[in-house]
Amino acid sequence: MSINNPSPRQTHARRVLVVDDEAQILRALRVVLRDAGFEVIPAETGSEALDCAAVRPPEAAIIDLMLPDMDGVEVTQRLREWSEMPILVLSAVGDEDHKVRALQAGADDYVTKPFGSRELVARLQAALRRGGRPQEQPRITASELEIDIGARTVQRRGEQVHLTPIEFELLCVLARNRGRLMTHRSLLTDVWGPEYADDVQTLRTHIARLRAKIEPEPNSPRHIVTDPGVGYRFSA
Repeated sequence: MSINNPSPRQTHARRVLVVDDEAQILRALRVVLRDAGFEVIPAETGSEALDCAAVRPPEAAIIDLMLPDMDGVEVTQRLREWSEMPILVLSAVGDEDHKVRALQAGADDYVTKPFGSRELVARLQAALRRGGRPQEQPRITASELEIDIGARTVQRRGEQVHLTPIEFELLCVLARNRGRLMTHRSLLTDVWGPEYADDVQTLRTHIARLRAKIEPEPNSPRHIVTDPGVGYRFSA
């Protein structure tokens, strides 16, 4: 990992769980994130990470894919059972299948080693912004689906639907543009940022997860409709 220390930021010290079994990388990440204004909760194994998160719930997590007792995908899945915090997965493996597995497990982003410290901090800050971005519309209703922007909640037929921050943001962008075809590029830019403009696989993975949670029949979607090869549109 290349370490190019970012300038210290005078921000509220938000707690970040950092999980990596390589002591050198864990130490470097602690310094980088501390200098960026974060409070780091370090862990070297998946079990330790889950214990730390239960005792002191973090506001975000950075998890290495390869851990001695369980892989980062399993840690992500177990955190997702009770938390919607942003999760970034780190890996020396850049293979698309590994990336898709991490995203399907609930990760919001995937960072391949080696990486620059400024890039990692920027991705973490972007994930946290997506999780707490204020919206103008108070509520969006579409058939049996109700999206409360202010409370950041979604209900389907009166039952709460648990979405991750990035899933919620993606749904809001689609719903605010109801009936309008949103291209892959426009959705990726709006939700993830311009650096993700061509990452269609990431979008498809999150759309599939979102459909599984909000659609009565995910294989025959009624709310999020595909325009093959172009993008998606939200329909009531």
